[in-house]
Amino acid sequence: MNKNKVVLAGGGVLGAQIAFQTAFVGKDVTIWMRSEGSIGRAKPRIENLYHIYLKEIENLDRLKGTESLNYPRGFVDNTKDLTQEDIEQLKERVERAYKSIQYELDMAKAVEDAYIVIEAVAENVEQKKEFYKKLSDVVEDDTIILSNSSTFLPSYFVGDIKKPERFLNLHFANNIWRLNTGEIMRHDKTSDDAFNKTVEFTKEIRMEPLILNKEQPGYLLNSLLIPLLDAGMKLWANDVASFEDIDKAWTYGTGAPAGPFRILDDVGLRTAYNINMNNPKSKDPDSIEAKLVEKLKKLIDEGKLGKESGEGFYKYK
Repeated sequence: MNKNKVVLAGGGVLGAQIAFQTAFVGKDVTIWMRSEGSIGRAKPRIENLYHIYLKEIENLDRLKGTESLNYPRGFVDNTKDLTQEDIEQLKERVERAYKSIQYELDMAKAVEDAYIVIEAVAENVEQKKEFYKKLSDVVEDDTIILSNSSTFLPSYFVGDIKKPERFLNLHFANNIWRLNTGEIMRHDKTSDDAFNKTVEFTKEIRMEPLILNKEQPGYLLNSLLIPLLDAGMKLWANDVASFEDIDKAWTYGTGAPAGPFRILDDVGLRTAYNINMNNPKSKDPDSIEAKLVEKLKKLIDEGKLGKESGEGFYKYK
């Protein structure tokens, strides 16, 4: 087993971020995708992250020697102790990450000799179950399997995984190079060895491990965030107010930097759509949930996927 090899299953918004950050710290990263089309969509995300990371380093260069709080915690511990040598090393790591990430369609080839496989496929329970069943046929027994699922508990999938003791969840916040948390949630069959190695890996990729003592839908961050997003989306779906005014109500009234619809553009509208499609209430055509799914689908069909496509609720250059 190659303890430096990490495989991402899925190259969506967060899958690409996890892949790039993991490569940035020096791991050997392969992204497994279902089709050539998926690879074609993932590569521009990786290229965009390459430019984002270089821009962040330019900003760090201006901050070195100062005591700033506004810096990417996934890069450095602080700005005061930064040197020009550190800046040059960070640039080299970005270049290596960008050039070293591999893309693979053959699942068996992708996960061969892998130390960790991180599942970041669509938030669809059937797609995830299908993935885990196929993975179990080809993955090595000692490989740790992690899910970045934002809604499903690890115990949902233990019956689909050959070695459930090697399986647990590791959930990342969006923009992980800045908002560098890794929420770690095990199930009752997860081994202490797999859990402890996941904590170690989380630290290695410069994330702050947040330990959940029991299974909790929504983890920590989303248990706090989802009620806000849900309330905003329902107000919009029910035509109570425009999304712009809903955002202003939150940002102007609390001083928060972003409202629910700016946050949804960051998360990606497809993720919001998939989560709401899984809500049984959305099957009732007269429900707010069904109206929300319909309005989200209209935006997605227009190519408005969020920040990754240049437009979601808002336009981005």
